[in-house]
Amino acid sequence: MGAIFFNEVATRDGFQIEPNFIPTDTKVALVDALSECGYAKIEVTSFTSPKAIPMLRDAEEVMGRIRRVPGVEYTVLVPNLRGAERALESRADELNLVMSTSETHNLANLRMPMARSFAALSDVIAHVDGRTPINVSLSCCFGCPMEGEVPLDNVLDWAARFADLGVRGITICDTTGMAHPAQVSRMVEALQQRFAQSSRDMQLTLHFHNTRGMGLANVLAAVQGGITRFDGSLGGLGGCPYAPGASGNISSEDAIHMLAAMGYDTGIDLPRLLAVARQMPQIVGHEVPGQVAKAGRIEDLHPAPEFVAALREQFI
Repeated sequence: MGAIFFNEVATRDGFQIEPNFIPTDTKVALVDALSECGYAKIEVTSFTSPKAIPMLRDAEEVMGRIRRVPGVEYTVLVPNLRGAERALESRADELNLVMSTSETHNLANLRMPMARSFAALSDVIAHVDGRTPINVSLSCCFGCPMEGEVPLDNVLDWAARFADLGVRGITICDTTGMAHPAQVSRMVEALQQRFAQSSRDMQLTLHFHNTRGMGLANVLAAVQGGITRFDGSLGGLGGCPYAPGASGNISSEDAIHMLAAMGYDTGIDLPRLLAVARQMPQIVGHEVPGQVAKAGRIEDLHPAPEFVAALREQFI
C-alpha cells in the first residue's frame, strides 16, 4: 500500500480555542517532540492578531525556538498580508491561507464576504511570489451549519481558482463535522478528475472533524479514493467556534493507528506518538477525545487474569 502523509495541527487548530493559555515553553517542547515522530508537516501556529486569537500571541517566539528536523515542514496559518510578512520573517516552510466556501460561515468566521476574502488572499499569494509554498484551506466544503448544503461544484470552482494562482496545495475541510463517507467519496472522485489534467502536482489534503462520530470513516473513504494527505490533531483537540456542538478534529493518533493496522505506511513512529499524546490532558488541563492513547494499540496485549491458568488445567 502507498504512503500516507499527516499534517499535525494540534498546536494551531487545537490550541487556538483552548480557554487557558498554553505556555510558550510547552508549545515549543510539544512541537519538538512531534518533530521526532515522523510527520510530513506540523502546523505550528497562526500569525493572526493577538487580539483575535490570544492563545497564539507567541507565534514569533515559538517559531524562533523550535528545533527544526530535516524532512518535516513547519507550516503556519496566515490571514492577511501582515501575517504573511511575519510568517516569512519567521522562516515558515509553508503558508496556509483560509477562506470558507459558505458565504454565511465566511462572514461569521472572517468578517467579510467570500469575494473579498479571495481578493485579499490573492494579494497575499502575489506578495509571496513563490518565495514560500502556499496551501489554501477551504472551510465548510461538506456543508455549512447555517446554510446547509454547499454545492460540490462551488467547492471545485474555488479550488480551481486558487490552483490557477499557482498555490502548491488545497485542503478540503469538513470544518463542522457534517461529512459522511459516501459524500467524501463523491468529493474525492470529483477532485481527482478536476486536477488530473493539471500540469502541476497539486497536493490535495483532507481535513475532518469527528463531530458526529464519522471522522475515521471519512478518512477511510478518502484513502480508498486515492487521497494521501490528511490533517489531524493530537488527542482530537480543536473545533469551530461558529458551529454549535462542533467537537474537535479527528484524533491524529487514532487515524494513524487505524491506517497502520490496515497496512498503510504513515511514516509515523506510533509508540512515540502515543507517548506524546498521553501528555495532552495535562497540557490542556482536561480530558481529550482520542481513544488509542487510552486503550492502547490493538497489538498491545494484556496478561490473562491469574485464575485463567487454573481453568486451563481444569479443562485439559
